[in-house]
Amino acid sequence: MSATRRGLLDLGMGKRFMERFETESMALMPGQKVLARVLSHHSWGVLVEIGGYENAGLSASIDMIQQFSQTTSSYDELLALFPPIGSQIDAVIEQIHRWHPPVSVRLSIRPADLESLVWSCDFCGEPSTLGPGGDALVLDSRSSIGPGSHTIISHRHCLAERIRPENNGERARALKIGKMC
Repeated sequence: MSATRRGLLDLGMGKRFMERFETESMALMPGQKVLARVLSHHSWGVLVEIGGYENAGLSASIDMIQQFSQTTSSYDELLALFPPIGSQIDAVIEQIHRWHPPVSVRLSIRPADLESLVWSCDFCGEPSTLGPGGDALVLDSRSSIGPGSHTIISHRHCLAERIRPENNGERARALKIGKMC
């Protein structure tokens, strides 16, 4: 078995699986602004590469239909919103899926999301703001026995309420993390 930079193990005969703690993509999280370069156009949207992660083995995309179909009146009008191939664009990370390689990153280029991304809390379902002035936490759950991870978005208070009452220190940290500076 040989390790690769992308957090994959080569088992030989073309078989690969994600290492238990693939770390390169862990620097990326929902709500984070990134610079992306458009690689190609597709009927649903665009494939991009994220600046600084060009060799990380990520699959990064922008679903233009999901983002703009409600505000356009025709497919041609939607296509006109596609950023040109090769262009550098500002984007914000909406979702990251690390279940299996390659890590999948979904980006948004909606102006409102670039200001402050709003996403549903995975505990209560209410909107939660990821970004300046927001109340959201990004949790990555991993198993100690197998590969992959799962990203959870939570209001601070939703996480704190789910921590045992007798564990006051952890409850207090859930309410203060990221605000300690």
